Amino acid sequence: MDETDVRLLEALRLDARAPAARLGRQLGLSRTTVQSRIERLERQGVIAGYTVRLADQHERSRIRALILMTIQPRASAAVIAAARKLSAVRRLHAVSGPFDLIAEVATASVAEMDAMIDALGALEGVERTTSAIMLSTKIDR
Repeated sequence: MDETDVRLLEALRLDARAPAARLGRQLGLSRTTVQSRIERLERQGVIAGYTVRLADQHERSRIRALILMTIQPRASAAVIAAARKLSAVRRLHAVSGPFDLIAEVATASVAEMDAMIDALGALEGVERTTSAIMLSTKIDR
């Protein structure tokens, strides 16, 4: 991957639906070169897929939280599998430090968030949770 690929990926992060012609103009490349680079990055597994990015107005109406979890030894795989089934869990990160996993969770109401925090804490293998409600996002790339 070269610097042009990095710049292409940054442009796609901002707008994955941007036409190849517009991306080409931004990067000083032809449309066909952009298409070829995207196809190569997809084949190589660098680009794993495309997703929907929700409007800020919709996201502001959601209650979002980071749930930090301490997991019992050798229970990570089971906790990850169980958390995968919870639709409110947007992302699950394995981390170093005093916690083992951090779940990014979004719900429609405080009551739903309370239930989701309880559900994560009740998963077999979770020793304890610490929650942080997200108030705003300052940088989103």
